[in-house]
This record gives sequence, C-alpha cells and structure tokens, in this order.
Amino acid sequence: MMLAEYPDDMAFATAIGVGQETVLPPAEEGQVPDRLMDEARLFRRLGLSKPLISAMLVQAGRNGTTLEAEVLASGAISHDIYYEALADILGLPFHPALDPKEIEDLPGADSQLVEPVMVRLRQPARAPITAIVPSAARLDDLRGRLQASGEMRSRMIATTPTALRAALWQAGRGRRLRETVEQLFGTAPEASARITPWGQQGFYIGTALTLVAMLLLTQPGTVLLLLHIVLGLFFSATVVIRAVALLAKWWETYRPRPTLPLGQRPVYSVFVALYREAAVVPQLVATLDRLRWPASCLDIKLICEADDRETLDALAAMPLGPQYEVVEVPPGRPRTKPKALTYALGAARGNYLVIYDAEDRVDPMQLEEAWRTFTAGPAHIACLQAPLIITNARENWISALFAVEYAGLFRVLLPRLAAARMPMPLGGTSNHFRTAVLQEVGGWDPYNVTEDADLGLRLYRRGYRCGVISRPTYEEAPTQVRAWLGQRTRWFKGWLQTWLVLMRKPAQLVREMGLGPSLVFQVLVGGLILSSLAHPLILGYIGVIVWRLAVLEATTVGPLDLTLFALDFANIAGSYAVFIALGRIGMTQAERLAVGPRWLLTPLYWLLISQAAWRAVRELHSNPFFWNKTAHRPAQTKVQPEAMPAAAE
Repeated sequence: MMLAEYPDDMAFATAIGVGQETVLPPAEEGQVPDRLMDEARLFRRLGLSKPLISAMLVQAGRNGTTLEAEVLASGAISHDIYYEALADILGLPFHPALDPKEIEDLPGADSQLVEPVMVRLRQPARAPITAIVPSAARLDDLRGRLQASGEMRSRMIATTPTALRAALWQAGRGRRLRETVEQLFGTAPEASARITPWGQQGFYIGTALTLVAMLLLTQPGTVLLLLHIVLGLFFSATVVIRAVALLAKWWETYRPRPTLPLGQRPVYSVFVALYREAAVVPQLVATLDRLRWPASCLDIKLICEADDRETLDALAAMPLGPQYEVVEVPPGRPRTKPKALTYALGAARGNYLVIYDAEDRVDPMQLEEAWRTFTAGPAHIACLQAPLIITNARENWISALFAVEYAGLFRVLLPRLAAARMPMPLGGTSNHFRTAVLQEVGGWDPYNVTEDADLGLRLYRRGYRCGVISRPTYEEAPTQVRAWLGQRTRWFKGWLQTWLVLMRKPAQLVREMGLGPSLVFQVLVGGLILSSLAHPLILGYIGVIVWRLAVLEATTVGPLDLTLFALDFANIAGSYAVFIALGRIGMTQAERLAVGPRWLLTPLYWLLISQAAWRAVRELHSNPFFWNKTAHRPAQTKVQPEAMPAAAE
C-alpha cells in the first residue's frame, strides 16, 4: 500500500481502519456484546483486574460507550501508558507529544479536535509520517493491515488523543482566531455588533437626534411633553409585562420534571471561559467533578487566554481527569468571553453543550434534567436556561437586592416568557444548547458584550425557542458598588448593542419574530434601557410637582401636569412594587429572611441601575467592546438545603 494512493488524510484513515466510528449494537439484557468482550480480553492482557473490567463492562453497557472509554475515564490506567501499550502491540513507535510545526493546518483539520484519529506530519528531509490514535475496537484489523504492508509500518507512529489535540490547537491557532473573529460578521454582518450603528442606522439616529435638538430650541414645551409621554408609556409597558409574570406565578401549578427510562447518555460538552480566575479554580474543578454524568460522556473545556499564565498555572496544578481539556485562546481583539467560547465551539464533542462561569456552583443533576427535557420536548427547543440563585444575600444591601432581582428574573419572568413562547434574553451562564443548532446559527458574537441576550434573540429569529429547567446554579453577587457598577454597565452596553443589531431592519424583524414577540422584545430590551435612563428624570419631575403643590399655590399645577404626575408616580411605585414582589415570590422563606428589610433600599438600587445605563451609553461610543471584568472569589457562603427553590427539590 503506497501513501500516495490516497488524496487526503481522511481517505487514508478510512483505508487503514482508524477513522471509523465504533457504534455498539444493542445487546440483549444480561448479554455482553462480542466487541466488548474483545476489549475485555485486551485489558486482561494489559494487567487490569477482572472485578475492575466487570464493573467497567457494566458502565459501558449502561452508557452506550466502549470498555476502552470507561476504563480511561475511570483513571485506572493513564492515557500515555495505555496508548504506548497499543503501539507496542502494533509494533509502532510511540510519541507522547507531537511537534505542532510539523502539522499542516489543512481544511477540515478541526474535525480531528472532535474525534482525534490521525494527522499527517510533514518533515522537510523525509517523506510524510502519519500519527494515528489506535483504539481497542480496531486493533486486530489495524495490526493485520500493518503486517501486510511493511511500508505502511515504516511511515506511521502512534500517539494519544491528548497529544494530537494539543498539537492541532497550536498548529491552527492563527487561522482559528481569524475565523472566530470574522465568521459571524463575514457570513451574516447584519447579525454582528462589530459595527454599531450599522449602515443607514447611524444616519437615521443622527438625523433624529439633530431634529430633536432643533425642536427643543424652537418648540421645547411640545418636544418635552412628547418625550415625557413616550418614556412614560415604555416605563408602563415594562411594569405591565412583569406584573403579568407575577400573576402567572401566583396561579402556577406544580409541573413535574420530565421522566425518561434510564438509557445511553450522549456526550455532553461543558464550556467554561476563564480569565484571571486562579483564585476560584479549585472550587470550579470540585464543582465540575460533582456533576452526575458519566465521565466517559463528558467533554469539559476550560477555555483560557493564552497569556493568562496565573490561571493556566492554577489549572496545571490541579489533578484534572481525562474528561478535561484546557484550551488556550491566542491573544487578540476583541478580548471577550464570547470570542473565547466561539474559538472552542468547533471542537465540541457533545450532542449538547452548557456554559458555566468560573465561580458557578452547579446542582450536580442539572445536566440530567436538561438532557431529559431536551429529549422529551420538541426539536425546536434549542436552549434551556437554568435558574441562577444568589447565596450571599446576607452580606450587604447590594447583594441582597441583587438576589431579589435574580429571583424575579430567573424563577418568575423567564419561565413565564418560555411558557408563552416569547423571546428570552438568556442569562450569561447555565445555558444548555443543542450543539448542532448553536453551530448552525454561528455561535456567539465576539463583539457583543452581552452575548447571552443576543444569542437568545438570534435563536428566536431563526425559528428556535428557549425553555427553562429548575435545577439551579449558585453564584455570589458583587458586594462593592464599584464592581457592581462595572458589571451592570457592561450589561447595559450589550443590551444597547443587541437592540441596535435587531433594529437594523425593523420590518424584517417583525416578519421573522411575529408582531407580538417583536413588541415583547421592544419592551424587554428597549423598554428596560429607556426606563432605566428615564428613571432619575421622572423622579425629578415628581419632585418638582410635589414641591409646587406643597410650596406654591395648587393652581400652578394644571390638569396636564397632574395627569403626567399620576402616570409617573404609578410607574415608579409600580416598578418598585413589582420588582420586590417578583423577587420575593420567587424566593424560599430562607432567602427572604436572608434579604430581611433591605428590600426597602430598592429606590437607591434603581438609581444605581440608572447610573449604569447612562455610563453604558457613553461607553458604547467611546469603548464599545471593552469587557469590564468582574473579579471573583471562592464562595464565602455554603448552599443550604433549605435555600433550594421548591421546584428543584
């Protein structure tokens, strides 16, 4: 067999029998497939005990995997020792590491990151060498082919999946970075926040602002009145949509989780983007190790910036299992979380994929519930949002009101939007996706600093829907005003980016989303931005009218002023009341006790929200892609069983 006979690497891999996926046929209950028995005999030759092999056979049958996958995932034998033993059986040289400089970054090379099989090594002074990853299932077949062709044996070496992936990540880093940054903008520029505002949008915004300024000079009373009414109506709409969710929560009946018979688990990818997170690495790894999902079916990618040596060193010091892979993202602009996630997306091995933040503490059964929900639901459900629960509400007033806000959002508002099949602005963590759909829509926008909200709305425009699950993720809220303000400014900036992106072609948006959902989007995103910007102005107007009524004669306040005053007072009081009620109805009794009377500081919290919104407007112009990093620390509070929401018990 001559290597030149095969036009590309995959054709060669198929010819030698290493590129064919092993699919285990269903076996009768109590029987072990012949293929597994062949693997069992191999592992006995390698010195593993019969009890261990028997236990791993049970695991392989339950999970629908191979004995090889279960043994390697268990840590009973190291990867290097195992693949060196296979190389010895085949009579091939074993290389525990590959030189990235010898790998050509060919089209389709990233498929080897998903299923590492083989790669061609190009050397200037000799013919190409093929590095293969042997497997127990194909061992006898490959050995026969090698015995039949001495030339094939002389041109091949064996390596490990980890070594092959590591070399491929390095060999293709420059090309992959360019694709990550340019893919969405290159294929669907109207969906990317890279240019904000976009096309004629900037002209229209500039024209509108100029017109308003001119009218303020000539007809200030009329313009201010119209702006006041418009802002008041948007404010009212945001209150109404949350009040509807509140009423729906009161009338809600218990819905049991979907149940499915135990069966084969698919591979589940877990993505965590880390940047300057060395302090929380031990907590993160402990959390991921507790996930109740077969290790042989986990694909955990810890995605770090290549120049973040502190975090990379912290990960290197941890005893990571074979289900972990550390992905280093080359430095480049924009330096954002969505860019890092998209960089690794093409290497996801899972049928499903979940995003976590470095500081998250995840309910161990969350993957199980998400998988069951996906399987029991329709195919157009592309994403499931898990609730985020704040555990340090006792710490101070900022964390207490943050906990109230999150309880209302993730346990009341988002479930109601999902039930009504309305657009959902996702949270930034604990989003579970069908991987194929996520890749189909282009992944995350590297230029949007609230990539979660953008992606949820993009999925909706493409005909997909989002749902919710009840197994929570626990987080700690910022406790310092400066940290909170930086984080919230980034959120508002991203919501502004998202609103501008979706409003590039309003008529097309209505056609794709439908009239009702597009109005809900306007209220959820546009209304939130406008009401936050208008909040201190409305408070000022209320103060002026109260002062005029109290100090001056009542006749100085006309019917129009009184009408606007009533609208503004209802908006402010209603927004505070609904904010508090949403949060408290979503909380357990223990959480409400942790918050205590600090909900009375809601007006101050809302003024901080307004400050963040105004800062975001300025930053969108001056530094649109700046990612204001929130510093994280190991959790100071433990999760108490009584803090679990009723739906998750």
